[in-house]
Amino acid sequence: MRAFQMISPKTAPALVPLRLPPPGPGELRVRIAACGLNFADLLMISGRYQDTPPLPFTLGMELSGTVETLGPGTTGPAPGTRVAVFAGRGGLADAGNFEASRAIPLPDNMNFETAAGFQIAYGTSHVALAYRAALQPAETLVVLGAAGGVGLTAVEIGKKMGARVIACARGADRLEVARKAGADVLLDSETPDLRGAIKAEGGADVIYDAIGGATGSAAFGALHTGGRFLVVGFASGSPPEVPLNHLLVKNIALHGLYWGGYLALAPNVMRDSLQTLLGWYAKGALAPHVGAQFPLERAAEALEMLRARRSTGKIVVTMA
Repeated sequence: MRAFQMISPKTAPALVPLRLPPPGPGELRVRIAACGLNFADLLMISGRYQDTPPLPFTLGMELSGTVETLGPGTTGPAPGTRVAVFAGRGGLADAGNFEASRAIPLPDNMNFETAAGFQIAYGTSHVALAYRAALQPAETLVVLGAAGGVGLTAVEIGKKMGARVIACARGADRLEVARKAGADVLLDSETPDLRGAIKAEGGADVIYDAIGGATGSAAFGALHTGGRFLVVGFASGSPPEVPLNHLLVKNIALHGLYWGGYLALAPNVMRDSLQTLLGWYAKGALAPHVGAQFPLERAAEALEMLRARRSTGKIVVTMA
């Protein structure tokens, strides 16, 4: 089989041949159809991710495919079942062995490309908005990076939860993608006075920040008293600078959200959230946006598109 691996911290990841052992106890083997890319993959390549595995390792945190075989003592999902797996690594390969507990059977109407990029993006936004920020109907939600992989899901979920959504993204084309996802107000994130622009639209009850840096800092200043600021990611390359005295004076809550950490922190929250999301999808209430697809041979190109933030929605790598 082929696998896109990090071999050495001094060399770029590369596609290599790999022999896969049989699945162990509690594991199953998945014939991988597609893998969704995430900014965490880029952090792993540079060794800056909090859960970077020891070298060598196969990149790709989330994947979809078909169960081929079960390891000793593994009861399911049964061979032939179409599943999505949040594995943390191993998705950029033809096949892999994964913990059976992480395999989620797919709705009949969900294809592999959609499933590959569904869990992290939608799971992050749903847990952030529903569980951390407790977003309420008629509140104003500002989404930074609103056309990206997670940001676009925040727009969509925010609207489904009854919020008024202000989408911030770079350029008219990306803002149009956010509008189609349900955004009520569109703001170019490179406007000279983003704080003023958000305030002119009435300010924010909740800010969902997947960008960080100066963009996050500017948006923070537009929060209402009692507002909530969600730290979701740092696509700009740096965290936002947040004046802590404003948290006190305006009773603002600052929430960090690392979705993968819920496996240990509150696995029931992750499970219940994903059940809700897959139920919404099965009923046609969600419309995931796959912005680009690449074959496994072009995985390096796909990662570069992610690094340059040139895509909208999710970037997916397919194995066929």
